[in-house]
Amino acid sequence: MSRSAESLRERVSEIVERLALEYPDAACALDHRNAYELLVATILSAQCTDERVNMVTPLLFKKYPNPAALAAADPGEVEECIRSTGFFRAKARSIIGMARAVEVQHNGRIPSSMEELTALPGVGRKTANVVLGVAFGIPGFPVDTHVTRITNLLGLVDTTDPVKIEQEICAEVLPADWTLLSLRLILHGRAVCIARRPKCGECVLSEVCPSAGSGGIANRGRSAS
Repeated sequence: MSRSAESLRERVSEIVERLALEYPDAACALDHRNAYELLVATILSAQCTDERVNMVTPLLFKKYPNPAALAAADPGEVEECIRSTGFFRAKARSIIGMARAVEVQHNGRIPSSMEELTALPGVGRKTANVVLGVAFGIPGFPVDTHVTRITNLLGLVDTTDPVKIEQEICAEVLPADWTLLSLRLILHGRAVCIARRPKCGECVLSEVCPSAGSGGIANRGRSAS
């Protein structure tokens, strides 16, 4: 291993440790009771806050408590339930299509592999990684806008491609830490490393962050979710 690679791995390890101490109780912010509910909620969270999704899903899951019920749902009724999450027509098509695929291809059970999950309508790698890591305890590293921005600011990656970020971070971090690291980076992005007004003076990573205190550089690495 080259000295630069060794140095990067040491810095990544330090970042993982500091975030674990800062956010020991990190958890998924989407309310759910099982893999089905988490999958639906994660699809709905695209271009929408977790808080808004959590306001919508109680009624949605009461009406459609499992994939079979959602697969048979009237699209218009689903659209009304999720209207406030934005892009509600496309999201309704996605979650109904997902439920139908789960019923037909997986006997009503949410699959637990990346390949099977990403084959479902409306499910990309980020959503699949959330479900794998949170619902099934299978290591996954979801990459959202916070993760993209902060890993770039920390100098851990130099790309806004979510798949490349996932690959590069996972190559340096133990699988057991993948899911929690993503959750902690998201929490850190919401609470401290805020895109337009980063609180570098309060940041536990400032000593290992090459962008700390640089003001205008704080938006480097931003991308659409």
